[in-house]
Amino acid sequence: MKNLFTTKRLCRAGVIAALYVAMTYAFGAIAYNGIVQIRPAEALTILPLFYAEAVPALWIGCMLANLMSPFIMYDVPVGGAATLVAALLTYAVGYFIKNHAARMALGGFFPVLVNALLIPVIIVFLCGDTMGYTSTVAYWINFGSLAATEAVWIYGLGIPLYIAIANLQKRGVRVFTDEPLKRKKRGQA
Repeated sequence: MKNLFTTKRLCRAGVIAALYVAMTYAFGAIAYNGIVQIRPAEALTILPLFYAEAVPALWIGCMLANLMSPFIMYDVPVGGAATLVAALLTYAVGYFIKNHAARMALGGFFPVLVNALLIPVIIVFLCGDTMGYTSTVAYWINFGSLAATEAVWIYGLGIPLYIAIANLQKRGVRVFTDEPLKRKKRGQA
């Protein structure tokens, strides 16, 4: 049985969480701007296709990033839950599907769908921003907009990230694999 808590995995999880927070904070208020969120950190949601530790890392990273949200009281728990659910579904895709094209297409689908379904709940129903429409119309406007912006980040940046990691793993770059370090025997150069 594989050791689930290796130093490499814990470090990788910390780096993923820190990257998510830093990439979100770098865009300031526009990362939380309701209908059109500029959040390139969402590209990282493709990582559970490769690493189980990316699931809790993204969840924690999202909750920490949402501490700066103007909707903090809702965005931390609900936004965090959306990221956790999406990451678990993305991990399942990576676990069960081995074809790279299918993994990229389906792995990106769940973060887009889950965020597009849940984030408008925060904006419209919990914070009351209906933009002058009925709540139902405002929800679906936000749904469409968030699905589009999520897709841009997840597929526009996430797919090149996926390809890069797959190539680095194929080349055996140890940072991107779970291969243990092979120790040289005494006397070997």
